[in-house]
Amino acid sequence: MAKAHQKIQELSWEPQYHEPYMKYGTDYTFRKAAKKDPLKQVLRSYFPMQEEKDHRVYGASDGAIRGNMFRQVQERWLEWQKLFLSIIPLPEVSAARSMPMLFHVVPNPELHNGQAIQMIDEVRHSTIQQNLKRLYMNNYIDPAGFNNSLRNFHSDYCGTIGRQFAEGFITGDAITAASIYLTIVAETAFTNTLFVAMPAEAAANGDYLLPTVFHSVQSDESRHISNGYATLLMALSDEDNRQLLERDLRYAWWNNHRVVDAAIGTFIEYGTKDRRKDRESYAEMWRRWIYDDYYRSYLVPLEKYGLVIPHDLIEESWKQIWEKGYVHEVAQFFATGWLANYWRIDGMTDTDFEWFEYKYPGWYDKYGAWWENYNRLATPNGHNPIVFEDVDYVYPARCWTCMVPCLVREDMVMADIDGVTRTYCHEVCRWTDVEAFRPTYQGRETPNMGRLVGHREWETLYDGWNWADVVSDMGFVRDDGKTLTAQPHLDLNPKKMWTLDHLRRCPPLGSPNVAINNLDAAGKAAFLADYNKQGPAGRPAPSGA
Repeated sequence: MAKAHQKIQELSWEPQYHEPYMKYGTDYTFRKAAKKDPLKQVLRSYFPMQEEKDHRVYGASDGAIRGNMFRQVQERWLEWQKLFLSIIPLPEVSAARSMPMLFHVVPNPELHNGQAIQMIDEVRHSTIQQNLKRLYMNNYIDPAGFNNSLRNFHSDYCGTIGRQFAEGFITGDAITAASIYLTIVAETAFTNTLFVAMPAEAAANGDYLLPTVFHSVQSDESRHISNGYATLLMALSDEDNRQLLERDLRYAWWNNHRVVDAAIGTFIEYGTKDRRKDRESYAEMWRRWIYDDYYRSYLVPLEKYGLVIPHDLIEESWKQIWEKGYVHEVAQFFATGWLANYWRIDGMTDTDFEWFEYKYPGWYDKYGAWWENYNRLATPNGHNPIVFEDVDYVYPARCWTCMVPCLVREDMVMADIDGVTRTYCHEVCRWTDVEAFRPTYQGRETPNMGRLVGHREWETLYDGWNWADVVSDMGFVRDDGKTLTAQPHLDLNPKKMWTLDHLRRCPPLGSPNVAINNLDAAGKAAFLADYNKQGPAGRPAPSGA
């Protein structure tokens, strides 16, 4: 194997027939780095291995069809897969696109081989995940949402969060995006909850096909982690990179926490019907796989190289999940805006209440009444969708950086950038936009760093629109041309389903961020003070507080 790997390196060359165009740059330098690939794999062994894995995936797919698995899976679970499987192929494709960015900036012929194989991996992952979604669409009782989700996710008020996450792999500084953000944090830390915890929950809900596909994906992650670790060691060899590494670890950790924990935590805790008391909660999984396995076993040992580890952010992330109810706030937000989705969201039952109270003591006092109201308002009966009803919930402002709304109200901060007031869910997201993603960082020129610009807020894009026009514009309507794809329940009786006519009578969509920018300085300060006193569970600030 070592000889074959050495031979591959001899085949690399620098082109003499043209001047390479450096499209993707980096502010990192690799003057002193050793050139080693710790994994060493060649295509001769790679392709037979992947072929065997693909045989197993497609064999399981055939078995699922013959065994009529799709009619036995819990509907609550499969509805959430309409969102998950519409988003997940995009990070895979972005990861594939990011590997050539590293060819230009990582001067290591050994590692280029590993990056090329990772690029093939990511394309394969995207293919089998989209095929899984096609099987769901063709065989599940309600294909609406699966049938157009490739088009929908980028315009949905939740899917846009996934889009900004995935495009972070291919924008800005190539090392920051494709190495630190993708391979060192996203793949090394968070794929355990994504590709191990999710499949376990799928199996518990009668879906054994998703575990087959996603374990086939996860088994490639060790190769990707190796690529990231090799690049990290190269960067550590050059003292000039230390400042950038510490910046990027803070950004990458926090952005991954905000998006991955929001999504996977919600799927696992609110998409399941498995309420066994001995089943691990998302918080327990997170503590085991991310805190113990990644933070204590991978990040902390890097201190011996003199690298400052973001201990404060790891502890704050845990505090967000365990004390501040981050996952529960996200699930409540998804359900509040159910009418802007393309999947159905099942309400919580007494069994769910009991399990949440057991796993997260104090849960019912914070969220129980709201979910009872969600069930009460699920079917149309002269009232409007829950977002317009008086249920003690204030619709949140959107975070400019991670795009998850500012759900932990006490943490929300604001900043004025280019004459516009931006809101952030946490001080670290403010720091990312205002300090880290800038042409200069702590006095050092960083021209390759990205920018958080463009039309980022879903609510702002549709500000002032009638809700029926919003849903029609997004294409989230069933084949009859009037019934919404999304519903706040799982009942497919047409008399219990919401239509465009129900939305036509609702107030127009109002963007909190537009409203904030229409205030004067004193009004903005008062808005922020009131916002910080709101919650938990989106409750208005107490009167006189």
